[in-house]
Amino acid sequence: MRLRDVGMGDVEAYVRMRCDPVMMADLGGPLPPEGMAAKVERDVRGVAGGTQWIKMILPDETVPAAVAGTVTLWSHDEDGRRITEIGWMVLPEFQGRGLGKLAVRTVLELAREEDRWGVVHAFPATANAPSNGICRSLGFRLLGEEDVTFADRVLPTNHWVIDPRTDLK
Repeated sequence: MRLRDVGMGDVEAYVRMRCDPVMMADLGGPLPPEGMAAKVERDVRGVAGGTQWIKMILPDETVPAAVAGTVTLWSHDEDGRRITEIGWMVLPEFQGRGLGKLAVRTVLELAREEDRWGVVHAFPATANAPSNGICRSLGFRLLGEEDVTFADRVLPTNHWVIDPRTDLK
């Protein structure tokens, strides 16, 4: 597995992840494909500006066009405070191979090595057992359940937190 920054050529991967009913079942349903090129463009600018890390998960270094998913780290304001959040998506044909867990661990290790981002929060859907399992296995602490707005939809999530400098397993 290898990670690389998102690029303008990743629109198809975004469509496959964000516009698919199965992939988006825990995130309130599929998003319209018409907005994906603009989303990729915004994400590429954010990565270039250093305000977020958006990594494409490549399952096989010898096949750079094959994308298994994404892992993203960014900061934003939440209830009047600045937090850093991590999120990930893995396409169905790549699920169950440990790629999501490895990608999340790799990004958290990079954050620790660069001493950047500080404490990291994750908000997987309460019904998303694989993502909650990733949090549990990597050393995140469960703070409780919380409703979170994603793409103008309110979702029931588990609120996890980790300090990569001290908690990462």
